[in-house]
Amino acid sequence: MTKKIDRNRSFKSISGDNLQEFYSSKHKEKSYDINPGTYPYTRGIHKNMYRGKLWTMRQFSGFSTPEKTNERYKYLLKNGQTGLSVAYDMPTLMGYDPDHELSVGEVGVCGVNVASLEDMEILFKDIDLEKISVSQTINGPAIILFAFYVALAKKNGIDIANLRGTLQNDALKEYMAQKEWIFPPEPSVKLVVDIIEYCSENMPLYNPVSVSGYHIREAGSTAAQELAFTLNNGFAYIDESLKRGLKIDDFAHRLSFFFNAHMDFFEEIAKYRAARRIWARRLKEKYKAKKESSLKLKFHTQTAGCSLTAQQPENNIVRTAFEAMSAVLGGTNSLHTNSLDETLALPSEKAAKIALRTQQILAYETGVPNVADPLGGSWYVEELTDKIENQAMKIFDEIEEMGGTINAIEEGYFQKKIGESASIFQESVDSKERVIVGVNDFIEENEKIDIEILKISKDAQLTQENKIKKLRKNRNNKLLKEKMEKLSVACKKDLNLVPFLVEVAEAGATVGEIVEVMKNEYGEWQETFGI
Repeated sequence: MTKKIDRNRSFKSISGDNLQEFYSSKHKEKSYDINPGTYPYTRGIHKNMYRGKLWTMRQFSGFSTPEKTNERYKYLLKNGQTGLSVAYDMPTLMGYDPDHELSVGEVGVCGVNVASLEDMEILFKDIDLEKISVSQTINGPAIILFAFYVALAKKNGIDIANLRGTLQNDALKEYMAQKEWIFPPEPSVKLVVDIIEYCSENMPLYNPVSVSGYHIREAGSTAAQELAFTLNNGFAYIDESLKRGLKIDDFAHRLSFFFNAHMDFFEEIAKYRAARRIWARRLKEKYKAKKESSLKLKFHTQTAGCSLTAQQPENNIVRTAFEAMSAVLGGTNSLHTNSLDETLALPSEKAAKIALRTQQILAYETGVPNVADPLGGSWYVEELTDKIENQAMKIFDEIEEMGGTINAIEEGYFQKKIGESASIFQESVDSKERVIVGVNDFIEENEKIDIEILKISKDAQLTQENKIKKLRKNRNNKLLKEKMEKLSVACKKDLNLVPFLVEVAEAGATVGEIVEVMKNEYGEWQETFGI
């Protein structure tokens, strides 16, 4: 028997006598008096929200070889998915080729292995990139995979100005949470700005950065920390882009965000509302943005991987459904729903289809999208929104007092805060103050897992190794050497690297080879906090 817990943990002091006083507290600005689609966009960035157009259903997918993932993409598109989201494997994320000693056993395991332009061609074979929006989850070597994508479009005769999609390309959150960095923070931010600049000049429909709170939340942060750390990173990219000479209204509308949808239903909805309001006010008041599109925060949401359990995995379908609904009620622009088996393996086809069907049921059967902002005016949601906004503003002040984002990273501020929050959460689970069904309560003895598990063939390693050996043998290595030397000089001169990377991609360079050239100029990052 577990002890009774306070379900309203966000407001433990609110009860009985002071409830009415709480609900009657004065707002500087009642967001429910402002229509959706109106500044500061607390209630949504579009007047009609999903009554005009549903969110993009974008399932994160990638495993094994580019050939295998291409098959999965076609399967998902056939079943009604409206956008692709590429999951890369660990060697690709860390900038290693499949034949590197550190890649052994990891090729194709947690995503698809892409080491060259040839792999990128196979990955999107027979998929019309002018019609499909493609998101790529890549950070350390993001500029390299982006160059592969641009080179692929050019090779296929596609005007890159017509490409739609998003590159995650969020270097700062790697040092805070995900820990998949390559270069030190300063050159990494420089590379982010290179892509922002290139897209502002050449790819007006493409989102060059998806500033990501998802990984910050997965690492253990609170909702308020996820919001504050993420928006802070977005402001940091703006500051560096302005230093480059870009104009705020030339690029701000193409910065997008990526948030987590966790289990505290109303808190998550309030988080999204607060995010839009903070962004709009900061862009208007500090950065003096004039275009309405610059003030509108656009975001993708993924349901919380860390909320899924290996125990009673079928329960994860229910968790994902509630989290997806919170994202929709919060006004997300695109959504990924996790599969029930993701704590055990990469999603099977059946599990991926159930996850997609979860979105489709939400969109077409629940009636939730029929109202622009169904929870607008809820006393509880409005007050939660104010509270999270106030918490975020205090965090911004703390970061500024430390001398900015990079100084705070070097001093371990973000890492420490996330660690403390993760510890508090785990203590609440261990003590059963927080119930996790099937984990610390409602447990089934001798439970048997009876679901299909996706197996990654060990052939992926051999296939990718053989492919890259063949590439190195057949390409024009003399030409490649010349292009690589040009890239090295561009690094030294602090030039925008995208055009140079497109050239080396076209000449047959691999991810690992390019990363080594860049490491020679930028160095590598070693975290010293906590050591």
